Amino acid sequence: MREGDSIPSIFNPRRPRTPSVVVTTEDGEAAPVPSTPVTNGPFTSIQKHPRQQDSTEQAPSEPDTSALQPVKHSSIWSKCKKLSDSCISLAARKVYCGIFITVVVTCCWVGTTHSLKLLYRHRSAANSSSPPQPLFYNLTTLSSIQNSTSLKSEEAVSLRTMHYDAPFCTAWFLTNWNILFLPFYLIFRMPGSRCSNPSKIIAEAIRPFREKGFTFARFFVRLMFVTGLWLSTFYCLVLSMRTLYATDSIALFATTVSFAYLLYWVILHEQFVGIRIVAVILCDTGIALLAYMDGITDSPTLGGVVLAVTAATSFAVFKVMFRKLVGPNASKGQIALCHSALGLMNAMLLWPVALGLFLSGSESVPWPDLPWITLLAASVLLLATNLINNFGIAYTYEIFITMGLITAVPLSGAVDILLYHATFAGMKLSGMILIAIGFFLVFFPDNWPDYITRLLRWSRRHRNGALTGQRRDIVDYRTGYIRSHLRSPSGRVR
Repeated sequence: MREGDSIPSIFNPRRPRTPSVVVTTEDGEAAPVPSTPVTNGPFTSIQKHPRQQDSTEQAPSEPDTSALQPVKHSSIWSKCKKLSDSCISLAARKVYCGIFITVVVTCCWVGTTHSLKLLYRHRSAANSSSPPQPLFYNLTTLSSIQNSTSLKSEEAVSLRTMHYDAPFCTAWFLTNWNILFLPFYLIFRMPGSRCSNPSKIIAEAIRPFREKGFTFARFFVRLMFVTGLWLSTFYCLVLSMRTLYATDSIALFATTVSFAYLLYWVILHEQFVGIRIVAVILCDTGIALLAYMDGITDSPTLGGVVLAVTAATSFAVFKVMFRKLVGPNASKGQIALCHSALGLMNAMLLWPVALGLFLSGSESVPWPDLPWITLLAASVLLLATNLINNFGIAYTYEIFITMGLITAVPLSGAVDILLYHATFAGMKLSGMILIAIGFFLVFFPDNWPDYITRLLRWSRRHRNGALTGQRRDIVDYRTGYIRSHLRSPSGRVR
């Protein structure tokens, strides 16, 4: 070891013993180092030369901003990066997609219901010169018009022939479009699947049913029951539009979420949530207000409300039974296969019923002047709604898909006001508001009291912090104590 080299200390082995600042004299020669050794350790201070101490004391008076500027830019850049990452995250993309799907489902529901309503407004070209008739006709109104002595027989015949009144045929025609579920699934599945053969994809969808022990007869019986529920749902919905506006029918059909929850709780043994029982009560109150919105005696809307509520109940039972058929963790192939089989069974087995109703005169269909455009528009929009309801869960959250049903109510109300000069006030408006509140309460999470408790605690902590000017739970990281009254900030006992 050379002379003048320093020996590293125990506490700081990398630090040299010689001073880092060399003091020189006026002649340029180095000043002699003090003979007393400078202790170097964690509990002793380093002695400095007076000139060195002055220079260190004057240093803080001129801060170097060039070293702080990159830190500021880096913090801003990191915040912007975190914000951009949160905006393009998987959860954020699901929310964006969910908002778009909600808008699409809303437009589809409004288009479907108003297209079905326009079927009752259809008039043949041969009777276009006849005076305009009232908007709504039901069986009682038509029979009273035909039996009235003040109306000519020719006018009664024109009313009977030019009016489209075929709710079962309409529901049967709408249900037939479910056959396209499986072809659409194959079209979207084959490009990104290893199975290029459609038969392999269909066999993959049938395999879970075989593993559950389903035979053909058992599957046929359950599917026939589900088909009847689906057909009765839209039959009652179309039939209710004889006397109700499309907005009233959509609002009443939205109560299906409350009925579905009750069935999920009773049949599928899902968790009981008290707030959802309140939602059921609110929906039932809204139904009662809509049932008597035109008075108690001789109310023409009471039958339409009962039919719309029956449609909502039937659809809730359909959802539960369809879930029991395919299982809680059903694949998209199983869902597409069951819906296509539902439509095929409806087309093959129930066409004699539609034909018998037409031949018996129970339903009138003006075949020479059938409103094909309106009927096809309703069918396509309903098919799009069902496809989104079943397959949209892969791209967004379920709440956004179901929200499209209740958001269709105000949009449909605007269309009714514009086309039919409808009025929404009094008991009708109150009933719709109660149904909307109950609809949203059904989607409350199971642990919703925990969120309210956290919100109350946060607001109380924020209010107390604003009054005192500082946070109550400031942690002293030197001692580990939170504003201790027994120890000082340095950790010593007071």
